[in-house]
Amino acid sequence: MDAQSYNAGLTELRTVRDQVKRVRAELARLEADRDKRIAHLATYAKAKAERIAPAAGLSVADVVAVAPTLAPDHLAQDDEPAAQPEDQAPAPGPTGPQPAGQPGATAPAIRPAHPHPHPEPSAPPAAAPATPAGPRTLPGIPEGEAGDAWFAHTAGLASTRPNFTQQARSTVFLDATTGILVHRQQTHHLDLGNATAADILTAVFHTVPEGVERIYITAGDPWHRDADRYPYLRDAVAAWLNAPIPGWRTDTGRGRDRMAGHFVHARNPVGRYQRENSDQHVEIRSVGEWFDTDGDDPATIRDAFVLLWQALRRHWNDAVIMGSPSQTGRDLWTRTIPTRGQYADGFPVLSEELRGLLHATAGQGRNELITPPRVDEQLPRLVEYDRTFAYAKHTWKSPVGTPRRITAAAFASWPEKEQIRALYGCGHWQVRVTVPDTWNHVGLLPAPAPGDRAWHYPASPGTTFTTWAGGPEIHTALTNPIQPWKIEILDGILWEDGKPLDDWAKKLKETWTNLSAQAQFHGDPQQARAAHLASRAVRSILLYGIGAFAQRPRMVTGTTPRSMERDVPPDAEIISFDDEWITWHKPTGFSRDPNAHPEWAAAIWSAARAALLTQRHRDDNTYAGALHTPPGTVVAFRTDALYLTQPQNWPYHHQPGDYLLRGHLTGPVPAPTTEEELLSLRDAGRAELAHSAAKEA
Repeated sequence: MDAQSYNAGLTELRTVRDQVKRVRAELARLEADRDKRIAHLATYAKAKAERIAPAAGLSVADVVAVAPTLAPDHLAQDDEPAAQPEDQAPAPGPTGPQPAGQPGATAPAIRPAHPHPHPEPSAPPAAAPATPAGPRTLPGIPEGEAGDAWFAHTAGLASTRPNFTQQARSTVFLDATTGILVHRQQTHHLDLGNATAADILTAVFHTVPEGVERIYITAGDPWHRDADRYPYLRDAVAAWLNAPIPGWRTDTGRGRDRMAGHFVHARNPVGRYQRENSDQHVEIRSVGEWFDTDGDDPATIRDAFVLLWQALRRHWNDAVIMGSPSQTGRDLWTRTIPTRGQYADGFPVLSEELRGLLHATAGQGRNELITPPRVDEQLPRLVEYDRTFAYAKHTWKSPVGTPRRITAAAFASWPEKEQIRALYGCGHWQVRVTVPDTWNHVGLLPAPAPGDRAWHYPASPGTTFTTWAGGPEIHTALTNPIQPWKIEILDGILWEDGKPLDDWAKKLKETWTNLSAQAQFHGDPQQARAAHLASRAVRSILLYGIGAFAQRPRMVTGTTPRSMERDVPPDAEIISFDDEWITWHKPTGFSRDPNAHPEWAAAIWSAARAALLTQRHRDDNTYAGALHTPPGTVVAFRTDALYLTQPQNWPYHHQPGDYLLRGHLTGPVPAPTTEEELLSLRDAGRAELAHSAAKEA
């Protein structure tokens, strides 16, 4: 580029800048006009946010934020943002609480609350309405017989071993950018046109006339082709999935693994189609549900799935790879349910009330960015440690049996030894927490923050808050290596200790170890890469299989013509719309899912958060985790990863739960203040570490 072109480019850029300013000003004017009209409509005595929301193109919560008088009696609380499709929730893994004898620990200071165990009014286990500025109050268990009735199992509902063989689906792997399709051992080159769903189905079924039931997209993200036409990726995805396809309609589900309708997800959607006047069904899915690819071709990805299936078959002779890791994980788990012993008749499902309480009060992975002034504005470096296959380490103990309610008075009546044993066991506790007056490190326990399903970790000295937390976190707060926190037991749920996930997890760990070894030592680079991808898929099976036990309240997605806008269900939330269609979803409560065990997921999530704080390495007689770093050196937590300003000499033996050095970015670097900035620095740190390793090699 010469100077003349450069100056001309600057002139054009200024023109675009001015256009952006004008468009933003017009958008602000329109939004202000919209909000004014919403406020005016709210003055009507019978106005309802559910009716105004679709007319405004907003969610009910957004309408209520503009006109608070429209707040309904109750607002259904969404779950944490799902990073994976369908019932897959990122599920961190647990760590048993550390013994009180670790260095620097003191005896627990447990204080039962009295005289009344509930400082806030008890509420049923549904999310409290969250206003934009107000704090979120977590529900509790009702007093007396009403609450005691929750402590039972749902009649006639239990996880049992299946008496059928899961059917495999005919699968192809398609790169939507190059048109390369791999079917069995054959490679084809397809003309995908504009890569619409219609183009893909037409091209695939022309090439594989005998029929295909699952199409994995390995690259290209065709559902993002028109993303620039929509304000949000979800809108573009919904439009791509719902575009009419001659000869096909949306699948309504079939079989024992019945999954109906499309699943709208910004990056890993699922399109389900059925040929008209036929029983032919097909799914279009993203391979990103299973693992991240790095330019891998469809043949390598197919080989990864073959290796995965072969490795699983060594432990399950009837193993079948299903559409998603979560479906596969739960199916494999059901095939480890014992046929003899106490649970030969299955693992019973908790009452809907307790499941709802766990859903509202048991958060998932810890995701926290610590910003200045709690850290320096300029960091000397940014070091990333990631816990290898962390969740596989923590499935050795899970809650089983009929839960018991432990009131504050009952807990206070126990001797200290029994109190410690209870907190070390499988429990979920409502507590009032006080941060020590001299505390100068990170927060230890999650507290409800403003916003749907939001959590934060108070660390300011003297702060008092009420929350729910699992035994591993409570025990860690009481026995941490710095200073014990004050914990007052308000209420609790306590189960027997059991091993419902142990056999399943051991088999997956052995599968992961085998594939990881193949990835490291295989002489063929393509097969080594395929083995690595397969090992990542095993991680996803366990991770999202655990998340699937949490069983969120079900959401139904539907579409309504714009001409019939009044037919949108009154309790639905608008998720996208265009000139012809309104796409919405609405909660339908908990289904009668025989594999719903949120108590298992909650225990694992709690212990995962505890493991990020302190974890004992018995063989090395040492500890790792955030509390074993100097104050002010922790920059962020991300589910199973720590970001620090100082490198640590923590042991790494390629075992689940070990802290692996993943990135090292030499400073000084500005402290990240947003997640995007953190991820950008993370990627730079990983690249720098990889470059250093390549130079040493």
